[in-house]
Amino acid sequence: MEIATRLADGLARLGFAVERADNGADGYAMGTDDFYDAAILDLGLPQMPGVEVLKKWRASGVKMPVLILTARGSWPEKVDGLNAGADDYITKPFHVPEVAARLNALIRRSAGLASSAMSHKGITLDVGAGKVEVEGRPADLTAKEIRMLNYFMHRIGRIVSQAELTEHLYTADESRESNTIEVYISRLRRKLGADVIKTIRGLGYRMD
Repeated sequence: MEIATRLADGLARLGFAVERADNGADGYAMGTDDFYDAAILDLGLPQMPGVEVLKKWRASGVKMPVLILTARGSWPEKVDGLNAGADDYITKPFHVPEVAARLNALIRRSAGLASSAMSHKGITLDVGAGKVEVEGRPADLTAKEIRMLNYFMHRIGRIVSQAELTEHLYTADESRESNTIEVYISRLRRKLGADVIKTIRGLGYRMD
C-alpha cells in the first residue's frame, strides 16, 4: 500500500493521470472497463494474483501495455509475467523517474514511435524532457497542456472526443470544470498555432 501511494503520487507529480486499485479483482475490472494508456501491475496482489489479472486481461482482448513490478532477484516472477503477456518489468525497490521513463517508452512503442521526441508540422514534443518547440523556438506549456499535446500527437488524424480527453487528463478525484477542455484547447492553439487542433463539430477534436 505504501509503495502504491508513493508511486501514484510520484507519477502524478511527473504529469501522469493516475488511477489506482488496491487489489487484483478491482485492478482486473478497471483494466477491462476503461481504456488506459498503460498499466503498472504488482504481481503480489491480494484477492487475485497479478499474473492471473494479466492472463485474464490478455484472454479478454485487453491490449494496453503492462509494466510489472517484481521482487528483486525473483527471476521466475519475471518469466511468469512476461509469458503471461507483460511488456516490460521493473524490480523493487525502484525509482519513480525510471518507472515513468519505462511507461513513456511502452506508450510510445504501442503507438509505433521509437523516440521520446515527436515532431509534427513544426511542433516538437520531448515528453522525457518536458519540452516543446514550435519551428525551433521553445514554447512554454504547463504540465496539463503537455499531457494534452502528447495525447493528440499519439493520435494524429484521429478524432478525440471531449470525454476521452477528460478521462486522460484528470484522475477520478480531481475537480473538472465543464469548459476545462475548451480552455486547454484554446491555450494550445494560442501557443502552437491557430490551426494545430481542429474542432470537429459534434464529435470532438483532431490534430492533422
